[in-house]
Amino acid sequence: MRRSEDTEQQVWESEVDMNPPKRLRTTETLTGVKEREVEKSTVDVSIVMPVYNASCWLDECLQAILVQDFSGSMELSVFDDASTDDSKKVVEGWRERLEAKGISVVISGHNSEQPKGVGYAKNKAICQSRGQYLCFQDADDIMLPQRVRLQYEASVLHKNTLIGCRVQRVPEGSTERYTRWINTLSQDQLITQVYTSHGPSVVMPTWFCSREWYQKVGPFDEGGKGVPEDLLFFYQSLRHGGGLFRVDQCLLIYRYHEKAATHSVTEETIWKLRVDFLQERVLSQWESFTIWNAGKQGRKLYRSLSPANQKKVKAFCDVDENKIQKGFYTYEESKERPKPKIQVLHYKNASAPFIICVKLDMTGGNLEENLNSLQLKEGIDYYHFN
Repeated sequence: MRRSEDTEQQVWESEVDMNPPKRLRTTETLTGVKEREVEKSTVDVSIVMPVYNASCWLDECLQAILVQDFSGSMELSVFDDASTDDSKKVVEGWRERLEAKGISVVISGHNSEQPKGVGYAKNKAICQSRGQYLCFQDADDIMLPQRVRLQYEASVLHKNTLIGCRVQRVPEGSTERYTRWINTLSQDQLITQVYTSHGPSVVMPTWFCSREWYQKVGPFDEGGKGVPEDLLFFYQSLRHGGGLFRVDQCLLIYRYHEKAATHSVTEETIWKLRVDFLQERVLSQWESFTIWNAGKQGRKLYRSLSPANQKKVKAFCDVDENKIQKGFYTYEESKERPKPKIQVLHYKNASAPFIICVKLDMTGGNLEENLNSLQLKEGIDYYHFN
């Protein structure tokens, strides 16, 4: 297998590069000495696609890439993460049609006994690509014809930003509340609701960004199965001052199925990452705060906080008279003596700022009405955590 000098470190020994891009050419100088030009030719957009046992979805996925209405230059960069089906063969079968439309194709992968994970596959697909902008595409999803064009236009305008879009979830009706959340967040809420259990407010299957920004933030975590590489990258992008923007058109058919990689990540893993990020970004700035929910989730958040942030909790608040009448929550697991007792108040008697541990869209609008009655501003007076 031939490898050019500037790609030797990009492909591991166990990987098979089926179509290494031609990035070096030899030129004759006036002195007759041949020099290597190491600068690779670029394209406008690389579609980055990790693949693992996706054979049954690939035809729809690749057909959608074929009919993109983007007029710039495009490339499809696929990394196969030890698939045991014929995924690689299916992609290779589309090469001629894609290249006939001017879309260059790079396919590589490895054939180890075990996959190395989505983060690893994304990094390798990016490493072998040459686009100035990166369009992330899951092999089981379908992009609509205008996706690359509209997200490219948005990315040019919004530097250092993860660009998303609205989605159509299939099968219809699956994850209904989650899908509604994805599609209806305001631009401000893309920033303020990054601590909720839904995960990134600009969801990974819709991401589009510049290569420059990926290189500043990344690479993706390569811990493998059970590691939420998208959430970790998302948080890191925010730490670097990155922006979030959603194209308010449906540009992706986002498939739900039980084999999706996201199902391998436990709720407790996500919970710990969320709590840590909340403490880092919000609670470190507050001298005191109220936890809105004296029930199970509110108490769990309190117990998960650092000792310093536990001391900042001035009260729990709730609408449940039974919880309010008890008067206090006692932290029984505490090693302090006496054990900490946190007052439980009616929300009208509590004071901002609040961390709200009530599920969004589950109270028939009552939570929203209560927040509005107190004339509170999201991102200043409160943040949603659930």
